[in-house]
Amino acid sequence: MSTAPETLQAHFHALHAERERSWPAEQLARNVAKRKELTETFDRSRAVKPGDRIEPITLEDSQGGEIALADLVSGGPAVLVFFRFAGCPACNLALPYYDRQLRPTLDRLGVPLVAISPHLTETGLDEIRSRHQLGFRIAADRDNRLARGLGISFDRDVVPAERPQGWTGELTGTGTAEFPYPAAIIIDEGLVVRYADISPDWLIRTEAPEILSAVDRIRRKVAA
Repeated sequence: MSTAPETLQAHFHALHAERERSWPAEQLARNVAKRKELTETFDRSRAVKPGDRIEPITLEDSQGGEIALADLVSGGPAVLVFFRFAGCPACNLALPYYDRQLRPTLDRLGVPLVAISPHLTETGLDEIRSRHQLGFRIAADRDNRLARGLGISFDRDVVPAERPQGWTGELTGTGTAEFPYPAAIIIDEGLVVRYADISPDWLIRTEAPEILSAVDRIRRKVAA
């Protein structure tokens, strides 16, 4: 008897179903309304597109050291996955899924995979890697510099009235509610974007087979 392939959307459906059972109605309504607002206000014309060239930024590795984008693509394409922060429930489903369904094939192809968040190394970014024993690198995008340059950050100037100790603005060091939209972006030599899938709804993210298909198209085009 065949087993249905694992999908990220199935995990997110289960997460939302659990919230429907366990969350207070007002809390769930706020969550749904925020995702709806982000979807309706997202301006795709401002977001990065295939063919764009990006800035040669150097990010901070969650385990120490640096990750230069130019070094990532020195041997071919690289996959960048943007997520919110180490404690984000949806991110804690997405990153392990990518580790299971995406990373092994990318490793065989020699294609780097890096997950990027504005969560700072000094405030616990590496917790998500160690919690799930992820086999790919995690990078801090300090002050959302890369995400802003790609046009994929939101709530840049939002400062909530209630800011408990340890709130996300402290984790990122921005003092605001700014995060990147979940995104899967493939860059190649010259730091040219060859693929970009951006979702303003954090419970909709790119499935691994779609990313692998894009990587295959890019590699075939280079080899032709």
